[in-house]
Amino acid sequence: MRKVAIYGKGGIGKSTTTQNTVAGLAEMGRKVMVVGCDPKADSTRLLLGGLAQKSVLDTLREEGEDVDLEDIRRTGFSGVVCVESGGPEPGVGCAGRGIITSINLLEQLGAYADSEHLDYAFYDVLGDVVCGGFAMPIREGKAKEIYIVVSGEMMAMYAANNICKGIVKFAEAGGVRLGGLICNSRNVDNEREMIEALAAKLGTQMIHFIPRENMVQRAEINRKTVIEYDASHPQADEYRTLARKIEANEMHVIPKPMSTDDLEKLLIEYGLAG
Repeated sequence: MRKVAIYGKGGIGKSTTTQNTVAGLAEMGRKVMVVGCDPKADSTRLLLGGLAQKSVLDTLREEGEDVDLEDIRRTGFSGVVCVESGGPEPGVGCAGRGIITSINLLEQLGAYADSEHLDYAFYDVLGDVVCGGFAMPIREGKAKEIYIVVSGEMMAMYAANNICKGIVKFAEAGGVRLGGLICNSRNVDNEREMIEALAAKLGTQMIHFIPRENMVQRAEINRKTVIEYDASHPQADEYRTLARKIEANEMHVIPKPMSTDDLEKLLIEYGLAG
């Protein structure tokens, strides 16, 4: 079983990218589990047709410690197994600890033990690696393969670089590696070239460039992935292509993070090139 984590700046489109890519893998016949590591518990919404998933933390709060595996997982589009970690009540507690609790519980209940029936486990992880809880998939070696969703905007690139620092920190102990950057386009000038250059500086690849397309929003409004909502649309093929590239990817590296000055120089070089 391949254990994959999708990281990136908050609001960059990690959950959308993860769910659409997983739909592509499921369409290929792969058995996939998605573990949402976001207190909003929206990492499986498009696979389940809405926010119908009770989170692990909600279940523990309501039912106590006596929880069965079937209490915290549901089956979504094309057989995808869906789990949401959830988070504390707003303004109370630490969301990162929710991830630690959830992943530990999944292990205790045997969610991974039946791994011959799973080809992939995907972790959709909130934001940047600034907190121990959100770093858990990297720190504990739960995920071995990291993809960072990025765009040509400065803060998205800054977050990607910072996440690479986290990967380096835990690479030796946990065996985690970077599989590549996924550019979720914001239609920034020279965006494709900029992210390809960023990937090269980090010692990795831009594994795929996802063009900006309103069909993604239309599918989300209808609580579906693009592949389920309009399987013949060109944007559905973009996610299928990304799924195939991840399936075939053999480039797993310890990245080489850049200094902030070098990152800003890269942004200026490509931002002014147009």
